[in-house]
Amino acid sequence: MRRKDLLGRAGEEFAARYVTELGWRLLDRNWRCPAGELDLVALDPMGAAGPVIVAVEVKTRRSLDFGHPWEAIDAAKLARLHALIRLWAHEHGVSGPVRVDAVAVVGAAAADMRCEHLRAVA
Repeated sequence: MRRKDLLGRAGEEFAARYVTELGWRLLDRNWRCPAGELDLVALDPMGAAGPVIVAVEVKTRRSLDFGHPWEAIDAAKLARLHALIRLWAHEHGVSGPVRVDAVAVVGAAAADMRCEHLRAVA
């Protein structure tokens, strides 16, 4: 496996632990369909209006030398993520509110990874 892919996996694992430590329940990982992929799908029990299904987009970088991970999330990516979480909910028979969050993970090794979390990315 390529170094970049190993870093991405480590970042997703870090983000999965992070959201479960928030008290969220992880529902799915790396869910794929012909329209794309969701890194993490979780249930946030304390959403603004009650429980909400959240698609968590994880972007991982070794450092900020080549820009912040948020720079990789553009308007087209966000539109696709919003469509994908609605599709995931439909395919899993889940109704109610959905949301897209982003977690930026920075660090070259699991021991020094840190994250930033943006909720309800528009």
